[in-house]
Amino acid sequence: MIDGYDPKSCNALQLPFYRPVQAAIRWCGLVAHEAEILNALHGGVDRPHAGQFPRWPCLLANTEKILDAIAHGEIPRGRDGRNVAPDEQVRMDRVTVRHHDLREWMVKYHPGSKPAFLFDEIERNAHAAINAESFRALQADRDALKVRLENAAEAYKALRRDRDEIGAERDSLRAMADKMAVLGERAEATYLTIIGALVELALGKSEAGRAHSIFTSQAAIIDALIAHNPSSPGISKTTLEAKFAEARRRLHST
Repeated sequence: MIDGYDPKSCNALQLPFYRPVQAAIRWCGLVAHEAEILNALHGGVDRPHAGQFPRWPCLLANTEKILDAIAHGEIPRGRDGRNVAPDEQVRMDRVTVRHHDLREWMVKYHPGSKPAFLFDEIERNAHAAINAESFRALQADRDALKVRLENAAEAYKALRRDRDEIGAERDSLRAMADKMAVLGERAEATYLTIIGALVELALGKSEAGRAHSIFTSQAAIIDALIAHNPSSPGISKTTLEAKFAEARRRLHST
């Protein structure tokens, strides 16, 4: 493909309409000899006659099939590309058939024959038992599957976006939790240091040797706390002993 040109967007063998012999030439696969044949038939005005093209006997046979179908109304008759009423007379050298009408006739009356000028590659490769209706049904199924595939692809993209957003939110929450954990550790260390300092102060003496409080031991402080806060959570002998000990260690380690 060059500069966006798509060679598959058209079929060089196709015409909007055909004179019977033009259609027969394409049906027989004789497009390479079209100029030679039309010249012998005076530009397509004449029709082939028996023995005229001995190398290509199908040319006469296929021309006759098309002419017979026109005569019996199986293919709508046209004059220079425009369809006319069935009873309207048309001079032989001006008789034409439209591409669409010829294709429909071929599908109905010659399903095993799929010349390239009427059918695309997919249609030509389809089994002969598949008629036009079946083929259209298959195309509809294919189109429906294509839509479903496109919808599934969009849904997958949406899920990936949601996953990425959830992952980003998770990472943000994790960072916040880690930060809070660090702040919590710092805060606890600060509280323990303060508690240790208060215990040391309560048990200490001034420079003159006077006690700072009535408490003479850590045990006395713990007993007093329990007595004043009998139902407060965390105020128990075991907990206070552990926290005081840790607090005093932290105080002296700083």
